[in-house]
Amino acid sequence: MSKYLDRAKELRAQTEPRINCAQAVILPFMEDAGVDEKTAMALFSNFGGGLKRAAACGAITAGIAVLGLYGVDDPSSIGEYYGQLREQYDNHLECADLLKAAAENGIPKKAHCDALVFECVRLVEEILRNRRKI
Repeated sequence: MSKYLDRAKELRAQTEPRINCAQAVILPFMEDAGVDEKTAMALFSNFGGGLKRAAACGAITAGIAVLGLYGVDDPSSIGEYYGQLREQYDNHLECADLLKAAAENGIPKKAHCDALVFECVRLVEEILRNRRKI
């Protein structure tokens, strides 16, 4: 396990305050990046639920934000991140499509979103470690 994944799991398990999928991806990386939790929570409050309209997945979007915060913005790294998620989730990156596919496979929303958060955290950590950013 990693401290980032452990923290994401803690965040997804808590009920008060409620942590959305985007916040659960970004918060584990904030302390090491020198960003306070209150600021990160506010910045990503509207990213959950697919930008609150079932559009771009908040967890996936937050992963991109973390990579950028750590200076990883090259097309190869971003392509790697998206590519691995597309492969795992049948080319779906939009919240509505991801939730529909999960429902069709009998996966409850919370279980699906938790798994996606954990996968995004894992991928971000892997990319950051491979680029020697953490």
